[in-house]
Amino acid sequence: MSRLESMRRRLTAQIDGINWAAGQIEELEGDVLELGLGNGRTYDHLREVLPGKRIWVIDREMNAHPSCVPPAENFLQGDADRMLMQMARSGTKLALVHYELGIGVAEKDAAKSRAMSPLIAPLMVPGGLVISQDPLEGFERIAGPETVAADRYLFYRV
Repeated sequence: MSRLESMRRRLTAQIDGINWAAGQIEELEGDVLELGLGNGRTYDHLREVLPGKRIWVIDREMNAHPSCVPPAENFLQGDADRMLMQMARSGTKLALVHYELGIGVAEKDAAKSRAMSPLIAPLMVPGGLVISQDPLEGFERIAGPETVAADRYLFYRV
């Protein structure tokens, strides 16, 4: 599969996965976290499909398209581990986390996601979801939407 086809497959999985997750958590109390902003495409989609939820964003730097910049009070700039600990200290509770911290190197991305898992877990409300392109630990893996291949995007329930 070409890298372009792989990108299309990833983007389709993200859209379908976010849409599915939004329907699953709309009745849950708790905020949403976009863990890794990048250029802001998935953040933009999250705010469209979950307009009633506060959406937090963590990233090391602001590189989003100007139309996809989160409000300053919802953007936590810095290392993800430090920002997640800050959220835990403040009592933030999350119904959904979209995890996208990877750099595209499978071994490094898997190690990072395993290290982040215990920092995400205390923030989650019961029944909350974590969706990710990288494997996480300590969460119950569940099937996502039928349109997403099991190996393309991962879905976890707390």
